[in-house]
Amino acid sequence: MSAVTDTPDPDADHPVLGLDDVVHQRVRLGILTIAHEARRVEFGYLRTQLDLTAGNLSKHLSVLEGAGLIEVEKGYEGRRARTWVTLTPAGTTALAEEINRLKLLIARVETTG
Repeated sequence: MSAVTDTPDPDADHPVLGLDDVVHQRVRLGILTIAHEARRVEFGYLRTQLDLTAGNLSKHLSVLEGAGLIEVEKGYEGRRARTWVTLTPAGTTALAEEINRLKLLIARVETTG
């Protein structure tokens, strides 16, 4: 956007080009957002909040963990096996960058509407 006119800058890359396919996918964006809000979130809570099967959630967590955006910790709470998810510093940065790109897209729509 041009600071003077609030119109899109034709020389700037379109904001959609900066969206991260790993982060932007609906479920993974939800995982990152919930992990950001909670700081540490339990697998079952994520599954319930995002209305996913355990297998589907596991696949998305594997993608995020492979990208270095989350850490997965397995352990026990009493006698029950638990899995916790924590956002890494890279995950926090990736989420913030994704949100900023989405804000740029929204601004483009609002100024041309």
